[in-house]
Amino acid sequence: MSTFTPPSPAEVLSTVQWAAAEDTPLEIQGHGSKRGIGRPLQTEHTLDLSKLTGVTLYEPAELVLSAKAGTPLAELEELLAENGQQFAFEPMDYGPLLGSESGKGTIGGVLASNLSGPRRLKAGAARDHILGIAAVSGRGEAFKSGGRVVKNVTGYDLSKLMAGSWGTLAVLTDVTFKVLPAAEVEVTLAIRGLLDDAAVAAMALALGSSAEVSSAAHLPERIAAKVAAGRLGSDAATLLRVEGFGPSVVYRIEALKRLLGKAGPLEEIAGEASKAIWRDIRDCAPFADGGARPVWRVSMAPSQAHHMVMALRMQAAVDAFYDWQGGLVWLSMREDDAEAELLRGLIRKHGGGHATLVRASAPHRAALPVFEPQPPHLAALSARLKAEFDPKQILNPGRMA
Repeated sequence: MSTFTPPSPAEVLSTVQWAAAEDTPLEIQGHGSKRGIGRPLQTEHTLDLSKLTGVTLYEPAELVLSAKAGTPLAELEELLAENGQQFAFEPMDYGPLLGSESGKGTIGGVLASNLSGPRRLKAGAARDHILGIAAVSGRGEAFKSGGRVVKNVTGYDLSKLMAGSWGTLAVLTDVTFKVLPAAEVEVTLAIRGLLDDAAVAAMALALGSSAEVSSAAHLPERIAAKVAAGRLGSDAATLLRVEGFGPSVVYRIEALKRLLGKAGPLEEIAGEASKAIWRDIRDCAPFADGGARPVWRVSMAPSQAHHMVMALRMQAAVDAFYDWQGGLVWLSMREDDAEAELLRGLIRKHGGGHATLVRASAPHRAALPVFEPQPPHLAALSARLKAEFDPKQILNPGRMA
């Protein structure tokens, strides 16, 4: 087995051209922080982008940052913080959940996996902030899409096409993201002791108000104790985050208190304590305990997700918590093929959605569809895209399907 670590886009291009000429599959990775997601790969060679690093453009006044694909996300977030800016979509760090160090994800991996965090309700995901890319297709052809300005709408938006492709269409070499100012003040309002159904109703009420809540999550009893070093205690916590300028945040928090005063005991959490809570929710800290139980990431209608979880709990041993107003459910389950099929069946029964097996052993990932199976018409479209970008199936073959 060989590992190629090209330090430049030109060498990435030559490596992929060699692989295409030899019909030799490549595993594409940055620092490997998300290597355990997807079906196990069987490739003799790895294209490691960890040496393809460095900021190629950063203009704080223009809210634009470009970097080579292997640049660690942690380094870029530190640079942005120094200038009072951020990636508003709050990209998740999968490292701790998958048993590796935090801070190892790369900016190319952010786009390839279309990362987002609790602020997705307000800011969207990586695909909503990408401005441009440079990449190498499985044909061994270098191409660019988009640019370094927000108002670039020329041609097909291939940048967004790369979002969530998990390295199966092209090898990213350079990415350009829109960045935004960081909030001056952050305060979380916690409602204590709610059951799942009441929590979902409270979050919906808050999101429908004029308080401009940027994040809403619910941590059931005992799950709450596993975030922010136990800061919340073990009682259930329904969390609403408000961000912005100081006076505005104070006004909106007071409005939420008036709106939700009868829902349950209320608690304000500000500053670093609030940030720690949302960072742990973002990174699925309640299940990043070094355990081997499979972890699923389920996206479905917020009004239906808690019903699905209740039905699942009647037939399987499940731990769960909710983000995105209840529309994102993190599940910890047994490694059981029948329970996995039960989960997907209940999702279909409760209005549909997407279930991704994020953490599991290699045999379990090999036996199941890790990503949500696509309807026939979408599967056919995906196959045609794969055939156009990677006709010889050399880039992360079999990872997604």
